Parts: sequence; C-alpha cells; structure tokens
Amino acid sequence: MKRLPDARLERVLASLALVIISLISLTNVVTRYVTGGSLAFTEEFSVFLMVVVTFAGASVALRRNGHIRIGLLERALPGAPRKALIVFQWLCGTLVLGLITWFGGKLAWQEYQWESLSPGLGLPQWWYVVWLPVLSAAMLVRLAQQTLDRLRGRLEDGS
Repeated sequence: MKRLPDARLERVLASLALVIISLISLTNVVTRYVTGGSLAFTEEFSVFLMVVVTFAGASVALRRNGHIRIGLLERALPGAPRKALIVFQWLCGTLVLGLITWFGGKLAWQEYQWESLSPGLGLPQWWYVVWLPVLSAAMLVRLAQQTLDRLRGRLEDGS
C-alpha cells in the first residue's frame, strides 16, 4: 500500500474542530428539546469552526495532491515543459495564498487593534479571523511540499 504524504497538524486540527462542532450541536439539540430554548454560542462557534475545517482540509488535500486539477496538458507534456508548468502552477497558487495570508493577517491585526467584538457573544473578533492567515500560510507550506514532490516525480497526477 502506497503511503500518502501527511499534513498531521492540519488533520488533527480539522478533526478536533469537527468533534467540537458535533458536541456543541448535540448539546444545543438536547438543550432545545429539554428547555425549549437554544444556546447562544452554538451558531457562532459552528460557523467559525467550519472555516477552520475548510482551510485545514484544503491544506491536507494540497499535501496529498488531492485537489481537483485538469491534468491533460500536464500529462501530455515531456519532462522540461511539464516541470515548467508545475512551477507555473506553484507560482499561481503561491500568489493567491500569499494574498490571502497577507490580507487575512492585515484584517486580523486591524480587528485586534480596533478591539472589534463578535456580534453574537461579544468575543474579540480577531480570535476568529486569525485562523485565516495562519491556515493559508500552512497551505503555502503544503503547496511547496507538494510541488517539490511533483517535480521530483514522487507524486503523479491522480495519486
């Protein structure tokens, strides 16, 4: 059995976030059934944790070469042009993720400076926003790892 490259930290983070979402949702359902009222924090935390799951899962998929890609041209090209295409793909991904990291970091810093509070619970908004640049930076690292593996022939399209 072929072992896939791993992104353990992101995998654990996504799993933990899913467990927490499940627990707070279950607690909310039981509370609503027993008392007729709902817990205030469940929606705010669930939405935030779904963003964490999305970015952490995308990071894992990057490391495992699991993102959807049309590989027709890549498979058709010989060695050097194929490697040039892989580098071009890396540059494009790095540009997008770099912008998300930069502007996400800028947003998190502004939320911290302005002392913005979340609308539901009144918690500092930067607690939620800071995960955007952190996890997009993790995706940058995983993209670089994936690209190096693809250039060295360790990862093939569709594996």
